[in-house]
Amino acid sequence: MKELERFIACMEYHAVDRVPNHELGVWGQTRARWEQEAPEVVRSFGWRWFHEEPALKLDRREYIPINYDFVPPFDTEILEETDEYVIARNSKGMVTKARKEGTAYGTRMCMDQYLDFPVKNLQDFRELKKRLIAAFPERYPPDINARIASWKKRSCPLVLGENCSANGFYWRAREWMGTENLSYAWYDQPDLMHEMMEFFADFIIETSRPVLEKINVEYFTFNEDMAMKGGPLLGPDTFRTFIFPHLKRMISFFKSHGVRYVAVDSDGDPTPLIPLLMDAGVDILWPVERAAEVSPQQWRQRFGKSLRLWGGVDKRVLWQGREAIKAHLREFIPLIEEGGFIPTIDHTVPPEASWDDFKFYMEKKIALLEGRFGELE
Repeated sequence: MKELERFIACMEYHAVDRVPNHELGVWGQTRARWEQEAPEVVRSFGWRWFHEEPALKLDRREYIPINYDFVPPFDTEILEETDEYVIARNSKGMVTKARKEGTAYGTRMCMDQYLDFPVKNLQDFRELKKRLIAAFPERYPPDINARIASWKKRSCPLVLGENCSANGFYWRAREWMGTENLSYAWYDQPDLMHEMMEFFADFIIETSRPVLEKINVEYFTFNEDMAMKGGPLLGPDTFRTFIFPHLKRMISFFKSHGVRYVAVDSDGDPTPLIPLLMDAGVDILWPVERAAEVSPQQWRQRFGKSLRLWGGVDKRVLWQGREAIKAHLREFIPLIEEGGFIPTIDHTVPPEASWDDFKFYMEKKIALLEGRFGELE
């Protein structure tokens, strides 16, 4: 089977020659470690997102590069710098304090401290919107029409936007306001939040329209990261009031314009929001982060086959030894046999995992995908 046929068959619970082999990517520090451990292999890898690295035998996917971000971006500016840290304004208008030690390929060993954000009130947001004019020619590659002609002959899944290119309602609002300010704004500034959510949906729809009027795609992902280990960062009532109607009409637009599946990416435990996501038309949820004490097995049992699942492989197992890796992969055999599930590491791969750890995991995962379950004993 070609990658496209295999992907659709798996998502539709049909027979496949094997389950698709997908993975998300790695930390910059992981890439740096692996370069020391297997330089001849890792040299060709993307430092963040995987695409079609031959050494991993990943199934090919192609991505339509649309710029859903600020045009123009904010000017970047270093405000303070020492040997230990740097305080700077980034291209999204956020001011952060970042620890220098351990930085690799632009990624930090710990999260930045967020000090300031571009939106504090409705007036700020209306000023920000000037950087988010939909469908600017600069949002698309100059050869987009030639690429579309080529993609119409594709044999692999085509994705609207790279990972984290569009992001979602909660993610964008958090970038613009910060988690704490946003948490208050749902209650203290409802007019701002209603306008923000409506605008975001309109912006994504109108920026996607010129492409979707010319070609169908297999899926689109909303990156949301709207949950932690203890649950979502906003409750179902807040989600229903502010986000749900706009998410639903956006998904209706996508599906009426040839997007086969809509996926949502959230870390943590978004379980209380899953019924609303499904009611809005979401087909896929990932990465099923195991540190939040959720699992694809639990979600399949609770939500059924209407919700396809990607991810669910506990990243922490990678450095617990080969027997632990095989035992963990055996847990997924019923889902592999049932369909609608693609196992991947439940986030990007952290630097605690050696190249040998990850290579062994990939070898045994391929055995799982191909139904060679005896190799996991």
